[in-house]
Amino acid sequence: MSASIDRPAYRIETERTVIRCWDPRDALLLKEAVDASLDHLKPWMPWAEQEPTDGEAKVQVLRGFRGKFDLGQDFTYGIFDADERQVIGGTGLHTRLGKGALEIGYWIRADHINRGLATEVAAALTRVAFQAYDVNRVEIHCDPQNVRSAAVPRKLGFTHEATLRQRVPGSGGQLRDEMIWTLLRSDYPESPTARCQIKAYDAIGGRII
Repeated sequence: MSASIDRPAYRIETERTVIRCWDPRDALLLKEAVDASLDHLKPWMPWAEQEPTDGEAKVQVLRGFRGKFDLGQDFTYGIFDADERQVIGGTGLHTRLGKGALEIGYWIRADHINRGLATEVAAALTRVAFQAYDVNRVEIHCDPQNVRSAAVPRKLGFTHEATLRQRVPGSGGQLRDEMIWTLLRSDYPESPTARCQIKAYDAIGGRII
């Protein structure tokens, strides 16, 4: 893992969203977003099969996210509207790829899809990954049948490197295929992600980007 992740971005502001580290106090906002989107999420997100869960369960999940974030182990974010009164999705810069790389994941609540929000968020996190976390590679993985999700890395200049067959658990316990999209540091300056307008801040509000 890059040493620069010792100063992670706790808050990122885009044109229409606030992307920030989860807090346990967000539990009821998260529950409302997930409960309103279950039919939309279940075909693509295995964790959605365990939903709906109550507010206390959400508190425990968010405590886990926050603990890993503060320890620099993984970086899971909530996506909020500009005034932070509504959760409009979730995202993350995940460390499971090993040193020098981060993986972006995302979901958007059902009543906010088809507005380009996933693209806006993924562009912002890609810029943070390269400019603040100093990685060599950013990846996005998705089910090839999830056309909306696959459109995001394509729009942002990522390269489709492979589609792996029956590699990851899917809904109903079935193994599903997985597309792997990659953007390298050498590709970043010419990609749309380098031009996205964001503000990023560390844990005490210091400007990173």
